[in-house]
Amino acid sequence: MPRILIVDDQVGIRRLLTEVFKDCGYEIETCASGVKALEIMSEFKPDLLLMDVKMPGMNGIDVLKKIREENDRQIKVIMMTAYGDQEHINTAEELGVVGFIIKPFDINELREQIKDVLREKEE
Repeated sequence: MPRILIVDDQVGIRRLLTEVFKDCGYEIETCASGVKALEIMSEFKPDLLLMDVKMPGMNGIDVLKKIREENDRQIKVIMMTAYGDQEHINTAEELGVVGFIIKPFDINELREQIKDVLREKEE
């Protein structure tokens, strides 16, 4: 069963995504901060990280940099943002994100994107 770690400081987003992706058969873990995400990752070992860019404390780009510094290129990352900040998008792409989702998002499009990313990981 593929594992997804959802990182977003908005509790409503975490609840919605948890419900949707558990119904799709994924194992889900969530948290509200980048610092907590790094802690969880050592034990949960997700196949996909679905993470907001803007969060208090450590933002999504900083978390992504830390993951890549530890040479973890196996984890697929999709970033979510309500802001079309081109600088963040460019940095994230350089760090190997597999996709960007702009909030508010279409849950069906997100579901399909995640299914495609996890299918590619299996191949």
